[in-house]
This record gives sequence, C-alpha cells and structure tokens, in this order.
Amino acid sequence: MANLLDEVTGPVNDNGRDVRVIDRQLPVEIGFGSTIFEIALWVTIPILVLIYVALMGNTLGNPLMVGIIGCLVGILPGVIFIFMKISARNYFQQLEQRIQAEASNIDNYLEQRVQILQNVVGILDRAIDLDKDVMKAVAALRGGRLSDDTRSEVNAQVNTAFRSLFPQVEAYPELKAHNAIADAMQQNNYLQREITAARTVYNSRVTQWNTDIFRWPTKMIVAARQGYTTRIPFSVSAETRDMARSKFF
Repeated sequence: MANLLDEVTGPVNDNGRDVRVIDRQLPVEIGFGSTIFEIALWVTIPILVLIYVALMGNTLGNPLMVGIIGCLVGILPGVIFIFMKISARNYFQQLEQRIQAEASNIDNYLEQRVQILQNVVGILDRAIDLDKDVMKAVAALRGGRLSDDTRSEVNAQVNTAFRSLFPQVEAYPELKAHNAIADAMQQNNYLQREITAARTVYNSRVTQWNTDIFRWPTKMIVAARQGYTTRIPFSVSAETRDMARSKFF
C-alpha cells in the first residue's frame, strides 16, 4: 500500500503556508457511550454471575454464596475506575499548578520589561521632546493586568513600545552613551531571551494539557465532568512575525 503522505511524489505548495495559533478554546465533551462504559464496569460481571447462578444453581453447593462473592468481585472494575478518576483529577490539578507557575514566570519577565521601559521613557522625556504616542503607550501598560487572554497582547505592546524608542535614541548619539539607557537596553535583550525560553516551557505544558484532556476514557471523562477546556499557547503578534521575515541587512 502506498504512503498516504508522500513527500517525494505528493502535491506540494511551493509558496509555503503561514502558521498561526488559533485563538479558540475547545470544551471537552463526552457522549452517552462514556456513561454506558462506566455503568458496564459496575454491572456486566455481576449480571453474568447472576445469570450463571440462575442457570446452574442446582449444581452449586451454595448458590447464594457464589452469587454474593461473584457480585462483590464483579464490581471491582468499577471501584478501580473510581480510583483511576481520582488519580486523573489529581494529575490535572498538579499540571494546572505547573502551567500557572510557568505563566507566572512569563508575567514576571514582562513586568520587568515594562518597568525598564518606563525608566527609559523617563530618562528620554527629560532629555528630548519624546513622541507623545510613545508616552501614551507606556502609560497604558502601567495599569495592565496579565492573564491567559492578555499575556501575548501585553508582550506585543512592550515590543512595539521598545521599537518606537530605538529611532529616537539613534537620533541622539549622546543618549546612546548614557549608562542607564545602555544598561536598560542590555536588560531588555536579556529579558527577551528569558521570555522566549519560558514561553517554550509554558507552551510545552499547554500542549501536554491539551493532549491529555482528550485521552479516553479516564482523563477525558474527568476533564469533561470538571468542565475543562483547551488552553491557548503563548504566541507572537502579527507585527513580530512580519518583522522576522523582513530583511535585517
């Protein structure tokens, strides 16, 4: 049988294809089949035992005892599945804490970048007539609250604000030699690298979460009952993506 996806003879797109993060959360849903599966774990073996006792009772020494023991043993799959669901619930809670910890790391780096940006703007505003649009952008970041919905947006806003400052610093060579500004730019570059590393770990955790909540039966059933949804990975803005494709030299 031929390969369904053949990279040698299959159709290709010479123009390439852009990849974007889909900004949508998918709920976990289970059907009636999952309910039947859980019920079957409890009743299938006991029903078979009772049928066996009813048909073969005359040949058994103590059919009542056989039926009781058989039913008790028969509900073991249901009992085991309960413990499996408890384990799955604990697993999701622990994974959620790890995701929150990684998100907190990104937030800390973003807050440091915002603070550096504010310091640089304060220095430049005293030295030159700073663009008012830049001042407004920085002021808007001061009261911003970070969350799963706004984290990528705030990162993009900080990147835009820093990029708008660079031409103004370049226009004044004496400012480039200012120790505070030079240190701030170095710190910003360092924090950008740290955000990239933290983002990789965070997105890895998110991928793990998004995969596990759809693992049937145990994890998927627990996720659906708990009302879990997929999480959106940390992504870059369209402006950053376009700049990465532009010519640097």
